[in-house]
Amino acid sequence: MKVIHFIPSIDRTSGGVGAYMQLLSKELGKLCELHIVTSKSENPLPVENATLHYIPCNITAYFKMKKEWISLLNTIHPDIVHVNCCWLPCSAFTQKWAQQLGFKVILSPHGMLEPWIISRNYWTKKLPALLLYQKSAVVNADHIHATARSEKENLLKLGYNNKIEIVANGIDVDSIVMKDNWERKKKILFLSRIHVKKGIEFLLEATALLKEQLTDYTINIAGEGDYDYIVSLKNRAQELGIEKMVNFCGGVYGEMKWKLFRDADVFILPTYSENFGIVVGEALACGTPVITTKGTPWEELNTEHCGWWTEIGTDATFNALKDFLSLSKDELMNMGNNGRKLIKNKYSAPIIAQNMFLLYKRTFSK
Repeated sequence: MKVIHFIPSIDRTSGGVGAYMQLLSKELGKLCELHIVTSKSENPLPVENATLHYIPCNITAYFKMKKEWISLLNTIHPDIVHVNCCWLPCSAFTQKWAQQLGFKVILSPHGMLEPWIISRNYWTKKLPALLLYQKSAVVNADHIHATARSEKENLLKLGYNNKIEIVANGIDVDSIVMKDNWERKKKILFLSRIHVKKGIEFLLEATALLKEQLTDYTINIAGEGDYDYIVSLKNRAQELGIEKMVNFCGGVYGEMKWKLFRDADVFILPTYSENFGIVVGEALACGTPVITTKGTPWEELNTEHCGWWTEIGTDATFNALKDFLSLSKDELMNMGNNGRKLIKNKYSAPIIAQNMFLLYKRTFSK
């Protein structure tokens, strides 16, 4: 089977979507002839077991993009075209052109059609995009790929397309070294793209409320993002009187990232909205308990006893951190082992790639 993935960017700054493509290709490329079409960037993530093709993905290069995309389709003649992301015209147009040529298309919104995302700048950006191209792209997709039951439910509420299949994101768990010691290092970690939807303010405010209990703790905030927004977070930490406790690490990659995960006593993602939250899986694979919100699909943190799945907001973040502070080393170790077991048994990359391949076969046969 031949498969083409279109993704606007797999740069290291593309966040979870780029990481998803990197992880999926490593195993999916063993099951099919995999091609990835994307734009050139300064710091692309390394991708295994796939052939990379570069085309312009900017609407200003509309005709060049169309010509090069159609040429690739006619040359490779894929069985399935898998388009990633929403709101960018390049994703909608590559889908449209592929379907005009008779190719079957799967669309992965990657959480970009979640209610919180749609509501952001709705009148100025989202509604015009829906009217011009985005709604028709969702309506016309042969299948919509959701990464969790919660994302599927929200997609069904839109009423655009009910052909929705769930395939979770994968974690390359066998390559991730697990921590071997749960003695408190007095480090709390946030690691993700620095963006307003991640709820970092909730972490800062909860830290301020627990300032006395968190004496000698370091709050590491790792990731890249908009410079002005990062400055505003630093200013907020100063206003709250916790600037000496908070360390903005910038972007971290490779072994530095994994060391941060293993050194953390707890990982926290106090987000408004995630379709999956791959960093949650990475933290669990490292044996680090996780605090995240019901804006993610990680209810298993509660049911499998490996973290806290909370409401969104400062109070819920405060309560989870307070509970975390009360735990013994053995309790943290048990949570860490439970988290690693969950990822290995349910979210390992080979299992997810096989599920995606089966989705391709079902789509192609219809």
